[in-house]
Amino acid sequence: MSVKIKNAEEIEKMRVAGRLAAQVLEMIEPHVKPGVTTEELDKICHQYITEVQGAIPAPLNYHGFPKSICTSINHIVCHGIPATQDSHFGQILRPAVLKDGDIMNIDITVIKDGYHGDTSKMFLVGDVSPADKRLCLVAQECLYLSLKKVKPGVQLGEIGTAIEKHIKTNNKNNPRLKFSIVRDYCGHGIGAEFHEEPQVVHYRNNDRTVLREGMIFTIEPMINAGKFGCRLDDEDNWTVYTADNKNSAQWEHTLLVTADGCEILTLREEETIPRIFHNA
Repeated sequence: MSVKIKNAEEIEKMRVAGRLAAQVLEMIEPHVKPGVTTEELDKICHQYITEVQGAIPAPLNYHGFPKSICTSINHIVCHGIPATQDSHFGQILRPAVLKDGDIMNIDITVIKDGYHGDTSKMFLVGDVSPADKRLCLVAQECLYLSLKKVKPGVQLGEIGTAIEKHIKTNNKNNPRLKFSIVRDYCGHGIGAEFHEEPQVVHYRNNDRTVLREGMIFTIEPMINAGKFGCRLDDEDNWTVYTADNKNSAQWEHTLLVTADGCEILTLREEETIPRIFHNA
């Protein structure tokens, strides 16, 4: 499948969808606190997306996914399903009630006027350990550093190479907190379809796809506190856990390749990085 280059009309619709997705994360922030369930967060987001934004929550019924957002707590890497109470997959905890010290990724994708906006961020619940704060920070740094690589003419593989370089530097400087990059899941093109080409790998690779102005895709590195291995929950067929039960962190933006860099379509008001990167 070829990579789609968006025209001016499509880009404007993607800007709208991206901003709406970012607004959901901004809206839900004060609701994330100990004692709240992920089911409650899902209901709040669903109502906001459908009634306030007049948009559609893309995850709901996507290949059978049962909820409107993904909530991935602690050792859940991605695709966590909101629920009313904690449960188990074998001996592995499926957390649903937020507790003091948890870290959680909320992943939001909305559809507006037929186009998708996709973004996620980490939430720190109560008093989080220094190690987990460090994990979340380094994962965010991986995303931000990768944005500086995006411009026309660059090979797609350079994004993953930059992320892996940062993780190796962290591991060298912090031998007690050695992190790893999840290899089983990646970023993706996005537009009228939730998932389009190209696949955006977050570790060193040889993808020679050349970036072109008008491409829109996500970068969403998943960084584990332990080994990079993952395990899929074969009961719900969605939830992905770290294989060693250590915590994981992820941040995601949708971005547009511009004439000399990139534009973040899902930038939140709290972020201090620029919306437009000039990487020439």
